[in-house]
Amino acid sequence: MQSYKTLKVWQKAHELVLWIYEMTNSFPKQEIFGLTPQIRRSSVSIAANLAEGCGKSTSKDIANFFQVSLGSLHETEYYILLAKDLAYISIQDFQKSDDKTREVKAMLVSLIKTVRNS
Repeated sequence: MQSYKTLKVWQKAHELVLWIYEMTNSFPKQEIFGLTPQIRRSSVSIAANLAEGCGKSTSKDIANFFQVSLGSLHETEYYILLAKDLAYISIQDFQKSDDKTREVKAMLVSLIKTVRNS
């Protein structure tokens, strides 16, 4: 497997993490032990599991880590929706986040299919 840093999906996932960190800086202080660390952790897990998968030797192991990454992406999507519904983020930030997660998801699903078929 190639270096995770060269994967376009990892690069996009990393951009999403940076966006999430920036966005959550404005969350209310009462969320310091609630939603803020949860959404940050799940978004970091997307990129981290892609990186870890690249260190595995079998296609099955690689695909499993990429699948975990996809699960973390779904979790992150929910937290973004929750943040919008709690009025912690604007509709514009929600839409921007949604665009970013959809892009990563499409790339990740495609990558998982490719790895599983190899």
